[in-house]
Amino acid sequence: MDMKTPMVITALSALAHEHRLAIYRLLVERGPEGLSAGAIGERVGLLPSSLTFHLQNLQRAGLIAQQRISRQLIYSADFDAMIGFVSATTENCCGQGNGGCATACKPAATATKARSKHRRAA
Repeated sequence: MDMKTPMVITALSALAHEHRLAIYRLLVERGPEGLSAGAIGERVGLLPSSLTFHLQNLQRAGLIAQQRISRQLIYSADFDAMIGFVSATTENCCGQGNGGCATACKPAATATKARSKHRRAA
């Protein structure tokens, strides 16, 4: 998903709140099956009216999806949007070609291995 600057700003704004960030992290951790609104409220400690406000904010930002199953609303992270958001915020990583930056752009295991190797050589 190609996320444009206004969408990135909207997503950052939505995540820039303690409760919304906690909800989003919970839904990312839960995976595609998501959670009911009631379960989310219990886990993050929000009353239904406050929870609805925060869920709607995340939904408007395109970070979560809502699905009705019978009488329950199930919310889940939109993983395509998450990948687009992460890609948009890291697309120019190491774009300036700074020497030591190359290891920062590698996966964590590779970067850790490179740092460890560098320490032994020093």
